[in-house]
Amino acid sequence: MSEAEQSAGGRAEATRQRILDAAFAEFSSFGVAGSRVDRIAKTAGCNKNLIYIYFGSKEGLFEQTMKHRLALVYEDNPLTPGDLAEFTGQTFDFVMANPDVIRLLVWAKLDPDAAEPAARSDKLARKVALLREAQQEGALNAEWDAEFLLTLVMSLATAWVPAFPYGSPEFDHARIREQIVRAVRLIVEG
Repeated sequence: MSEAEQSAGGRAEATRQRILDAAFAEFSSFGVAGSRVDRIAKTAGCNKNLIYIYFGSKEGLFEQTMKHRLALVYEDNPLTPGDLAEFTGQTFDFVMANPDVIRLLVWAKLDPDAAEPAARSDKLARKVALLREAQQEGALNAEWDAEFLLTLVMSLATAWVPAFPYGSPEFDHARIREQIVRAVRLIVEG
């Protein structure tokens, strides 16, 4: 590959990344239906048609944005069944620092036409399987169904994000985190 081709490929990837970043901001603010491709293009500093070339449609861009952001979430916060309580605390820290990720997920659930990336379903199924394995090994309380347990810890970890109607906007982060971790410890240790 020539130097010119490499340079063009690098510029194309940089443009694609700017589009994904602009789309994340737009979709997390307005959802799929309320988002506008022209605003995304303007924010990304590119031609609107380039978005369609790279992603096919607004819905395709949304799906890729979800896939990209969720990949970052999974990299930053892998499930640790051996210490599910601390995983919950780390998830709480992550979502408090990145509330737009939760807003993006909320918008995806609110829009019946928004496609959920297959990778998300696969990751959730893998997390449930890891929890079941830990339960079978005696590391986690087997009284709870693994899928229920995952939903429970994710609900506790995300309940204080401003996108949800629970939890006050003014709270002691460290105190709430401690209580969440302690609650999950009590639940999983039985």
